[in-house]
This record gives sequence, structure tokens and C-alpha cells, in this order.
Amino acid sequence: MAMSHGARRGLSEAAVWLTLAGIAVAAFVYFKELKAVTRSAFGLTLPTPTQTVEAPSEPRRAFQVELKPDKRGHHVTRAAINGRDIRVLVDTGATIVALTAQDAERAGVYVRRGDFTHRVSTANGTARAAPVTLERVRIGDIVVRNVRGVVLEEGRLKVTLLGMSFLRQLSKVEMRRGVLTLEQ
Repeated sequence: MAMSHGARRGLSEAAVWLTLAGIAVAAFVYFKELKAVTRSAFGLTLPTPTQTVEAPSEPRRAFQVELKPDKRGHHVTRAAINGRDIRVLVDTGATIVALTAQDAERAGVYVRRGDFTHRVSTANGTARAAPVTLERVRIGDIVVRNVRGVVLEEGRLKVTLLGMSFLRQLSKVEMRRGVLTLEQ
């Protein structure tokens, strides 16, 4: 019995799909081996199973910053955001780092009108916000990378807020006798 052209084509397509599925399964099962072969082919070194990594001779030093309150009881300080000096209010009640439009530009974070896709609640009411990721936020020796933030529309915020998207990445945030201690 002879097969029609359509039937042969269908079997051919099925064979191709079965072959591709087999390759995908093999890649999944032998991922570590394929990774080692690929690294070796490109001259990248791999640690051998007998190599060990020595622990640092000294324990990792914790970086700590203590912030005293200003006359109004706020903890205002200078932070380097993307390497630019910005005045910030440390705000444990803020969910995220919220930048004024001017501070965002100073930090090299540029947003367009169409980027203001979110609404946030502030002490001054609801405002439109543009979500951003800050490369680096530093206070003293404390450095946190890839910090989620927002830029608020012009005039909606008087000072940049250093909120929990930065603070929750620290090992310690403690208030004692009015002094706010940050530790990494």
C-alpha cells in the first residue's frame, strides 16, 4: 500500500518533532555535562571536584551607620544613588525608594511621561509613579545594588524617601533612643 504525499509529510514532521523532543530531554538530563563541555571548548576553567575554597581568614566586617534625628525627629542623611549625592529621608513607613523628579535626573535616572504607569499613596495624596531599578544605593560604607524604586511626578515629593526596598536588604534596622542604626 502506497502512502500519499500528505501522509509522508506528516510522518516527516512527526519525526522532526520527536527528534527535537529527544534533544531537549537529553539537554535537560545531561545539563551539567554539556555545561562542562561548553566551558572547556571556550577555554573557561572549571574547578575540579578536589579543589576547595578557603574561608576568609577574618570574619566579614559589618558596616554600620547611625543616624540622629533632626529637629523634627526625621532621619535625614546623604546617600549616593548611582554614584550621585542625594539628600534622603530614611522612611521605614515607605514601601519603596521614592525619588523626586529632580533627584532622579541628578542620579542619571531618566523617565518619560509614558513611564508613569503606577499610582502610589503619599502623605500628600495619590501620585503617579514610574518604576525604576537603581544600580547602587550607598550610605556610608553600606552599599545595596539593584534597588527597586519609583520616580514620582514633578512636584509630588519634597525629598527623596529611602524606603523598605533598600532597608529590608540590610541585616539590621534598629531605633534606640531616637538614633536609627543601619547595618549591613
